[in-house]
Amino acid sequence: MFTKRSVLLTYWRFILPLDVFLALLLFSFVSSVTSGPNNIMLLTSGVNFGFKKTIPHMFGIAFGFGLLLLAIGFGLREVFLQFQVMETVLKVVGGLYLLYLAWKIATSGSVEAGEAAGKPMTFLAASLFQWVNPKAWVMAVYAMTAYTGLPDFTTSVFIVTFAFVLVNFPSVSVWCAFGVAMRDWLSDPKRLRIFNITMALLLVASLWPMLK
Repeated sequence: MFTKRSVLLTYWRFILPLDVFLALLLFSFVSSVTSGPNNIMLLTSGVNFGFKKTIPHMFGIAFGFGLLLLAIGFGLREVFLQFQVMETVLKVVGGLYLLYLAWKIATSGSVEAGEAAGKPMTFLAASLFQWVNPKAWVMAVYAMTAYTGLPDFTTSVFIVTFAFVLVNFPSVSVWCAFGVAMRDWLSDPKRLRIFNITMALLLVASLWPMLK
């Protein structure tokens, strides 16, 4: 007797074999947990605002990136290839916004002042940022190119998106937690100043893939 669950599992394995799915999870983890604009900002937010206030930021990353994956999977990349001016505009807007964020980070005050201000990135802002995040685009295009295909392209797009959303939040939260762990050490204004400037410079450096 075939149960509904066994049929679904068989169908899943037919669309995306287990070894391919495990490779996808590994790629999702490595690409999500390694340094990039999102994780640099989460590290900084953990230092300046704490873990709890950064939770909407982390959920926004997972949600926004999931939508970006679906959009690319269902044809947005092809639209950009046909109308390259749209991609250029997106790069310019994304670059300017990253520079703005870097300036905000570099000019942040003390840990206490940052917590009192209580203005970490919101869920909506973090979601929208994924659409101008160069690393997010590289990850999404590669994932949808490498792990989707026949016999059921639509289902494979949703599986890839599910894998990333599943892995993304716990991966990026590590950076925020690390930032929280550094709060006491960075309570010294001079150390915090150096830290914020360093993070700002790293955020600017993350523009490099966009400029290639």
